Amino acid sequence: MCLGLENMSKGTVVLAYSGGLDTSCILVWLKEQGYDVITYLANIGQDEDFEAARKKAESLGAKKVFIEDLRAEFVEEFIWPSVQANAIYEDRYLLGTSIARPCIARRQVQIAKQEGAQYVSHGATGKGNDQIRFELTCYALYPEVKIIAPWRIPEFYNRFRGRKDLMEYAEVSKCPNPIILAHVCVLFPPTGVPVMVTHLKEGTTKTTPLDIFSYLNELGGKHGVGRIDIVENRFIGMKSRGIYETPGGTILYHAHLDIETFTMDREVRRIKQDLGIKFSELLYNGFWYSPECKFLRHCIAKSQENVEGKVQLSVFKGHVYILGRESPGSLYNEELVSMDVQGDYDPCDASGFIKINAVRLREHHRMEREAQLKQ
Repeated sequence: MCLGLENMSKGTVVLAYSGGLDTSCILVWLKEQGYDVITYLANIGQDEDFEAARKKAESLGAKKVFIEDLRAEFVEEFIWPSVQANAIYEDRYLLGTSIARPCIARRQVQIAKQEGAQYVSHGATGKGNDQIRFELTCYALYPEVKIIAPWRIPEFYNRFRGRKDLMEYAEVSKCPNPIILAHVCVLFPPTGVPVMVTHLKEGTTKTTPLDIFSYLNELGGKHGVGRIDIVENRFIGMKSRGIYETPGGTILYHAHLDIETFTMDREVRRIKQDLGIKFSELLYNGFWYSPECKFLRHCIAKSQENVEGKVQLSVFKGHVYILGRESPGSLYNEELVSMDVQGDYDPCDASGFIKINAVRLREHHRMEREAQLKQ
C-alpha cells in the first residue's frame, strides 16, 4: 500500500529504527506530519551500541523506544529451517538479510498490536526487496495495519533526493550524527539441528544455538570465509549488486551439505533439492508467512529426520575444506563399492541395467537417423 499524505490522519506509528541517517530523518519527518512515533530496534546479532541508539531516538522525540533481543529466536526459528533447506538464492547468496526480515517484522507487528498502533513504518527504499519482505509479513500477521513507506510517498522522496538532502535535514532538525550499523549476514545449517561445535586444536566447545552461531561467525570472519560480490535479480524486476559476508553460515552450509549427502536417500535428496530452490525463492521474495512456504518448511523438516552425524573441517584463506565425516545413519557401504570385495552385488546385473537404460538412447538415435535419410 502506498499512502499519500492526504489520506493520513494523526495516530501512532511503530517505526523499524536502525539509528542511522535514513530512519532518524524519517522519525523526525513522521512527527512533523502529526504522528506519535514509537521506535523499535531489533538485535539480531549485529555489533551495535543499542543504548546510544535509544538515546538518539529519545532525543529526536520518540514516544517510546523498544530494543528487542531477537538473537535466539532468529537462529532457532528462522535460520534453522533455512539451512535445513540448504537455502541459497541463485546459487550464491545465503539469504542472511532475507531471513532476518520476517523475524524483525514479526516483532514490529507484535509491538504495534500491544501499543494499539494503527500504523507501522520502515526505511526501505521503493526499489528494493526489503519493502516487500517487511510489508508482506505485516499484512500476513496484522491484515488491518496501515503501512507508511516514506520512500514511496512523493512528498518525501521529492524532498529528499539523496543523502545530501538527508544530511541537511538532519542538521536543521538537530539529529545527532548517524550511527553506522555493522551488518553481518548469518546462516546456520543443522544436521537435523546443530548441537555442538568444537575447535580441535584449542579445545573450545559451544553447545547452544546462539553460541554455536556466534562462534562460527567469528571464526569464519577471521579467515575471510563467506564474502561474495554478486549481481542478483530483485523480485521487483531489476538487477542489483550485492556484497555480503556470511562466515558462520558458509561453514555450516558446507558441513550440512556434506552430512546430508552422506545420510539421505538419493531420490529423496533430489526432491528435497528442488524444494530447497523453491524455498529460497520464497524467502528471498518475502513470502515466509505464505501457506506454500509453511508447507515447504514442513516437507524439508521431514527430510531431515535421518540427517545426523559429525563433520570435521578446516577454514583457511576464505575457503572451507571438508576433512571427514561420520554418522550412525550413514548410507555409505564401503564393502559394497569396493573393487576388492564382491559382497551381495553381482556385477552381471549391470549388463541388464545398462541395456534397459540404453533403450531410450537407441530409439532416439534411430529417429534421428530416419529423419536424416528423409532429407
